[in-house]
Amino acid sequence: MSATPRVSALAPFSVRAFRFQWPADLATSWAFEMETLILGWYVLVETRSVFMLTLFASLLYVGTLLSPMFGVMGDRIGHRNLLSLMRSVYATCAMTLMTFAFLGILVPELVLAVTAVVGLVRPSDNGMRSALVGETMPSDRLVGAMGIQRTTQDSARIAGALTGAGLVATLGMGPAYLVVSTFYVISILLTLKAGSARAVRHPPAGHLNLAARPRDASVEGRVSAAGALTRSPQTAGSAGNESARPSPWRDLKEGIGYVWKTPHLRAAILLAFLLNLTAFPLFNNLLPVVAKNVYLSDQTTLGYMVAGAASGALAGSIVLSRFAHRVPPARMMIIFSIAWYSMLLVFARAPGPEIGIPVLVLTGFMQSLGMVPATAMLLRNSDEQFRGRIMGIRMLALYGNLPGLLLSAPLIAAIGYPNTATLYCAIGITFTLIIAVRWHAQLWRLDAPANKR
Repeated sequence: MSATPRVSALAPFSVRAFRFQWPADLATSWAFEMETLILGWYVLVETRSVFMLTLFASLLYVGTLLSPMFGVMGDRIGHRNLLSLMRSVYATCAMTLMTFAFLGILVPELVLAVTAVVGLVRPSDNGMRSALVGETMPSDRLVGAMGIQRTTQDSARIAGALTGAGLVATLGMGPAYLVVSTFYVISILLTLKAGSARAVRHPPAGHLNLAARPRDASVEGRVSAAGALTRSPQTAGSAGNESARPSPWRDLKEGIGYVWKTPHLRAAILLAFLLNLTAFPLFNNLLPVVAKNVYLSDQTTLGYMVAGAASGALAGSIVLSRFAHRVPPARMMIIFSIAWYSMLLVFARAPGPEIGIPVLVLTGFMQSLGMVPATAMLLRNSDEQFRGRIMGIRMLALYGNLPGLLLSAPLIAAIGYPNTATLYCAIGITFTLIIAVRWHAQLWRLDAPANKR
C-alpha cells in the first residue's frame, strides 16, 4: 500500500471561502449554545417541569422534516445564499426575545412559541454548512476541514455554556440576548463572504449525471443507467430544452432514491437516526435534569458540565484535523459510536459533578471521533450534485431526538435518570452492532471505498 500523503492540519484555511465560513459558523454556534442554555434553564426554573424542558428541547427539532427540502433549495440557489437567509431568521427571533426581556414581559409561553419558529430552520444549519464545506474544499483536505469546522460547535459549547450562564446571572436576560443577537448578525455578514453565490449546476430535466457514481463496488451500491434512478427520455418537444429543470419534489425524490440505493449512505443515515434517538438526548438536552435533580446543583454546575463535554469533543476535533489523512472514516464511525455509548453508561452512574464532569470530557472526545468521520464520508463518497440533499436527509435523522426526548420524561419519572440512560445506551449499542454486521462489506473492510483515507 502506498504511503498516505501528509496534509497540514491548517491546509483548509488556504481556501478563501473557508477562511470566511469558519468564523461565520463559529459565531452561529456560539449563539446557538448560549441561547439553548439560557432558555433551557429559564424554562426549567419558571415551570419547574422536566416535561416542559423536554418540550422546549423538542421544539428545536420541529423543522427536521423540512431538512431535505432545505437541501434541495441549497442545491438550487447555492448553499451560501441559503445559510445567509437561515441565519437572518435566527437573528430576528433573538431580537424578538431580547425586546420582550428588556420590557420585562417575557414568559415561558412566548419562549416556546419563538423556539418553534427557530426550530423550523435550525435543524438544517449543520447540514448546510457541511455541504458548503464540501462544495469549496478539495477532497484530500475534506476530513481535516470537517474536523476544523466541528471545532466551531465544540468551542461554542464551552464558551457558550460558561458565558451564557454567567451573563444571565450577572446582567439578566435582556443583555444576554443582546450578545446572542450580535453573534447572529456577525454570522450573517461573514456567511455572505463564504462559498459561492452559484448553486451546483443541475443537468437538464430527464438527465441524471452518472459520471461520478457512488464509490461502492457492491452490486447494491451501483447506480446504473438501467437502475431505479434513471428517468425516461423526454418528449421530442423538450429534448433540446437545456433550461428545463425538475421540480423540487422530484429533486427530493431523486436524492432519497440515491441514498437508499447506496449502501454506505443508507447505513450512515440509519446510524445517525439511532444516535439522535438514544445518545444525543443524554449528551445534550437532559444535562439540566442531571445538574438540578441528580446533582442538586445550579446553572453554574450545568455550565461546567456542558463545557466539559464540549472540551472533550473539541480535543477530538483537533486530533482529527491533525491525523485525518490516516483514519478509515466508516470504521471510525462504528468504533467510536460504541465508545460514545459506553462513556454515557459510565456518566449515568457518576454520583456527582466531581466525577461526572471528567467523564463527560471523555464522552465528548469519543463522540467527536465518531461523528466527524461520518460526515466527511457522506460528502466525499457521493456525487457532488447531491451534496445538499444528502446533508438534508442526514439532518432528517435529527427527528430521532423527538421521540428520544419525549419518551425520556416519563421514563425518568418512573425509573430515574441513571436507569433511563442505561436503557438508551443498551438499545444504542445493540443496534449499532446490527448495522455494522449488516453492512460489514461497506463499513468495516479497510479496502471499502467508504474507508478511503
